[in-house]
Amino acid sequence: MIIRSLFSLALLLAVVVSNSWSAPYRVLVVMSYEESFPWVQEIREGLETALGTQAEIHYFYMDTKNNLKGGPQKAKEALKLYQALQPDGVITADDNAQSLFVVPYLKNKVSTPVVFCGVNAEPEAYGYPATNVTGILERFHLVETLAFSQQLKPDIETFGFIIKESPVAELLKKQLYRDAGKFPARFVRFAQPTTRVEAIAMATELRASCDLLIVETLRGVTDPKGQPLDDTDVIPQVVAAFGKPTAGTNNYTIELGVLSAVVKTGQEQGRTAGEMLLKAMQGIPVHQIPITRNYQGKRIINVETMQNLKLKPSAIILRGSTLVRTTPREN
Repeated sequence: MIIRSLFSLALLLAVVVSNSWSAPYRVLVVMSYEESFPWVQEIREGLETALGTQAEIHYFYMDTKNNLKGGPQKAKEALKLYQALQPDGVITADDNAQSLFVVPYLKNKVSTPVVFCGVNAEPEAYGYPATNVTGILERFHLVETLAFSQQLKPDIETFGFIIKESPVAELLKKQLYRDAGKFPARFVRFAQPTTRVEAIAMATELRASCDLLIVETLRGVTDPKGQPLDDTDVIPQVVAAFGKPTAGTNNYTIELGVLSAVVKTGQEQGRTAGEMLLKAMQGIPVHQIPITRNYQGKRIINVETMQNLKLKPSAIILRGSTLVRTTPREN
């Protein structure tokens, strides 16, 4: 009887301790884009892997992929949430969160450590590093992707690039022209559609001048009624209109029918940012945590697209790659 009572008391104490436990740190994560964007979901996976039970994470989504004009207002809402939460650390993902939120409201203005991830611009564009800001840059594995495409189809000599018109697209355009001399194929054109009709027309035009088309996100291009569309509504049609080998920069574009890529991952961005912030919250001065960039790349091939193009790469190339099939579209 005494043993049973002691066991019941221990159980009760365990429940009380469990219910009263809280994570050591409170973290605010401000995402530039909407919650459903695959890149955002990848970053979130990486963050939660790094921070685990060490942080109580609060997410805020600025939705600037679909509504860039609403970005400044969303940044003000993010600031109100920051002021209400008084977090121990902040993580900000992608460029719009830097220009609209961190630079005007947090950089060199608060003591809270801020770690960015997914940034395409050079850090100097935002005045980084700052007294309270560091992070990880996002860089495409373009040289590796082009070389991989040439392994799949050796006669690729020219390529184009298509992405929805946006401030980030302009950053990528500058990077492409700056690094053009490093590429194993000749860069021909950078296309920035705003509508699905434009995207399909541009892909059709590029077919005549390019052997390969690199397809980045087209999320947010509009239909004839002006409604923003998802990548699932646009990328398969662009791939079909181009009708030649295509390459991507993210897993999800390959799953939508793009042929191949050496992909960067949001998981690496989120995990690294989370690890950097944890160091800062544990007392390491931000200036002692240097800005870094992504280095991990994964080779991926859409086998259905490969078969449709009648490509027959060597077994060695296939063995060292992740093979996927086109994800069925939801109606």
